[in-house]
Amino acid sequence: MSALSHGGPTLPQERRLVTEIPGPLSRELFERRNAVVANGVSTTLPVFVTQAGGGVVVDVDGNSLIDFGSGIAVTSVGNSAEAVVNRAGEQLRRFTHTCFMVTPYESYVAVCEQLAELTPGDHPKKSALFNSGAEAVENAVKIARSYTKRQAVVVFDHGYHGRTNLTMALTAKNMPYKDGFGPFAPEVYRMPMAYPFHWPTGPENCAEEAAAQVISQIEKQVGATNVAAVVIEPIQGEGGFIEPPLGFLPRIAEFCTANGIVFIADEIQTGFCRTGDWFAVEHEGVVPDLITTAKGLAGGLPLAGVTGRAEIMDAAHAGGLGGTYGGNPVACAGALGAIETMRGQDLPAAARRIGEIMLPRLNKMAARFPQIGDVRGRGAMIAVELVKPGTKEPDAALTGQIAKACHAQGVIVLTCGTYGNVLRFLPPLVIGEDLLTEGLDVIEGAFEQLTAA
Repeated sequence: MSALSHGGPTLPQERRLVTEIPGPLSRELFERRNAVVANGVSTTLPVFVTQAGGGVVVDVDGNSLIDFGSGIAVTSVGNSAEAVVNRAGEQLRRFTHTCFMVTPYESYVAVCEQLAELTPGDHPKKSALFNSGAEAVENAVKIARSYTKRQAVVVFDHGYHGRTNLTMALTAKNMPYKDGFGPFAPEVYRMPMAYPFHWPTGPENCAEEAAAQVISQIEKQVGATNVAAVVIEPIQGEGGFIEPPLGFLPRIAEFCTANGIVFIADEIQTGFCRTGDWFAVEHEGVVPDLITTAKGLAGGLPLAGVTGRAEIMDAAHAGGLGGTYGGNPVACAGALGAIETMRGQDLPAAARRIGEIMLPRLNKMAARFPQIGDVRGRGAMIAVELVKPGTKEPDAALTGQIAKACHAQGVIVLTCGTYGNVLRFLPPLVIGEDLLTEGLDVIEGAFEQLTAA
């Protein structure tokens, strides 16, 4: 049995089931939750957590579950990572808040220095810090509009950018993110995404044809001189872990540069080592004008950022950016601890190793189970798309059943996709290979159980 230290007692790195999932104490807590928490806040797996670290989550009933979710790509450095806990704890003892806009503190500046160093490109950069990914995207659009003096924003099919009014407009999927919440912000234009598995003329034509369609539609329907920003996830997250084929992102970035459009890479789910690079755009050498970050930035504490070309970031007038809690000192300290961990443990390499283990295993499953239509992803951002055998028709029902079967056996997996038919895997980058293999065993067992003739 392997174990990891996380700033507290050593937590055994093992899957251990002592009750059914969820257990009696979790069920009791879930009843209390339902009495006081709004119905609009959903729960994927109703187990109540008491401890987590490395690659496991422990619930109130004493079950230890393998974590293939990382709190939706947040705890990439592991839950309660030692450097995060130590730095954040030290900051808690000093002060919890002053508001950076009132009386600043060094850790905010230090995080911005790290972002300037780590994000792609060697041009002068500046950053502004916020609380959530949605806030980061919304502020990136504000900055781009201020800089270009234009209004239109281009986004993509299957994209997800948040739950605020503007970011709901940017997000493609209606249910559950947008349904009944309109009217939405105007001047948002949606373009086709390069989606190889579903591209009508085949994946080999996807990059060139999709880029041509996007550029043509922008020119004809919007007018390139009206576009302030193009916002795109280098690998789409909630939309189904859709990885555009090589060549698509560089072509869109080139078009933006040629037409004075701010190219915004939404790296909220892909950023900070998740795909095997510090940022997913690095895979093709794309240098965005602005890059939005959150999730993996601060090891579980709420922090987000917009980082980009200094002349663009400085376009907003003084007082135009900010927020009471933006760049909270405890969250900034946690981010410095998370980045220290990523550097010290070479987590980009760890993510690549996870991909080297997961992708071949999932491809072997796809050869066994015709319900797996596609296996895709990079690093530790991996997904399988489930379909009706012999077709590309989405099978959301089976996807949900597989997820529930994995949950019952002590493996936390998540679903996603516009059609709800994608299983996504986001293990912590510090997970042990034994847990990774055991989790894959459970997933394969779920397919065997639920697809047997």
